[in-house]
Amino acid sequence: MLISIIVPAYNEEKYIGPTLESIERARHLLLCEKGITAEVIVVDNESTDSTAGIARSCGAEVFSEPAHDVAKVRNVGASRAKGNILVFVDADVIVPERLLCRIHEAMSDELCMGGALDTVCRPAKYSVAVYLRMWRFVGRVAGMAQGATQFCRRDVYASLRGYDETLYMGEDVDFYWRLRRFAKRCKSHVQFIDDIQVSPSSRRFDEWFLWRTLVWTNPVFILLFRRRKSVWSGWYGATPR
Repeated sequence: MLISIIVPAYNEEKYIGPTLESIERARHLLLCEKGITAEVIVVDNESTDSTAGIARSCGAEVFSEPAHDVAKVRNVGASRAKGNILVFVDADVIVPERLLCRIHEAMSDELCMGGALDTVCRPAKYSVAVYLRMWRFVGRVAGMAQGATQFCRRDVYASLRGYDETLYMGEDVDFYWRLRRFAKRCKSHVQFIDDIQVSPSSRRFDEWFLWRTLVWTNPVFILLFRRRKSVWSGWYGATPR
């Protein structure tokens, strides 16, 4: 088994180093405990800062994709990957040391097609923290899983045709839902790992006005406008760096 970790990144010089360092700790533990190797691929989304250079200095393979479409960026990384297990990690996420060991354990079950990690964001604003905890609970009930860290078998990813490149928001939840439905049809299952959590940056929520968070994280708003790229330029292009 070879595991490929794919990290899409756009102007992430402030976060990509700590993210890759946490992934490296997880890689080291995977090799020590399981004897399994993992490659790290960073897809630089035409960054104008030192994201690519930092990624290379951390030992990652770096490829470029100019189109600002995170689904496409993820798919480009998958097309370059050599592993039979694909793990997608956002560029501003700190992963636990046992991440890859837990994914390996889950995927050792041949009936497991993939899954996701529990995501815990820790914003500074109490009101936002309460709001995000509410949606985390709703998401669990609704079978949603964010793309901060998702994983699946390569052949399953191919059957699903990867992430939907017509979606500019919610492509991660869409992929997980399609993965669950596909697994059910095949009489298999997915694994939501919640005994460990990944931690994305709370930079958006710490700097945005509350109304902006309430609008752009509202599932109804996302469903209505997820295919309109212009609506999400402020989510990606104007992200606090």
